[in-house]
Amino acid sequence: MLAAVIADLHANLEATRAVFDRLDAIKPDAVICLGDITGYNANPNEVVDIVREREALIIAGNHDAAVCGLEEPWFFNSKARTAILRHAEWLRDDHKAWLANAGPQRIFNERCLAVHGSPNSRDEYIIDWLDAMPQWQLLEKNDIRICFFGHSHRSSLFAEKGGLVLQRTLDKYRLKNGNRYLINPGSVGQPRDGDPRAAFGIFDTESAVFEFHRVEYDIGATTKKILDAGLPPGLVSRLTKGK
Repeated sequence: MLAAVIADLHANLEATRAVFDRLDAIKPDAVICLGDITGYNANPNEVVDIVREREALIIAGNHDAAVCGLEEPWFFNSKARTAILRHAEWLRDDHKAWLANAGPQRIFNERCLAVHGSPNSRDEYIIDWLDAMPQWQLLEKNDIRICFFGHSHRSSLFAEKGGLVLQRTLDKYRLKNGNRYLINPGSVGQPRDGDPRAAFGIFDTESAVFEFHRVEYDIGATTKKILDAGLPPGLVSRLTKGK
């Protein structure tokens, strides 16, 4: 099976379209969405429409949980909270119900786990090796070989044996039998690893190869929508800088 792995779309319609246009050329058998379809940007309904139409396997991220009422938004920073409260007003009721039913994690291809933040919590960040270390015992306990996660908005790969690779893109990695992995495909809608291009990953379950991808999109159109919608201007600089 060829699986596309996407995360943190964050209501960025231009980036989402660019990624799915590329996926139309790659033709994966399935799309795995690691959550946070909503938040930050100006097109939550349109982006949810696309993900639903593509019948992606999804989980709910922390922004999704707050937008659809599963969690309170008060622990978010002010810019994120403002967008969440707006999206809660804008998002259609059927979209909210769809996100609320998504659940916090999914298992696919038998030993692959899809989460948003970590296997423990959708609000937990995995950014460096110290964050990754506590996860291995939980993966072993549940016989999980590969955990795909988002939330940090940084393309990254951690291997239980052999260290880690961070912020590498357009690279292929052959995953070895007998090892466990934590893999973040990067963010579609708001990258934070210094590369503003939309990020996603492709996983070939037969060859056990994971490939990081980046794709250009019209950042100017997205930032104009942020300002026109009255969302916090600070969200613009994050998109243009990719961090």
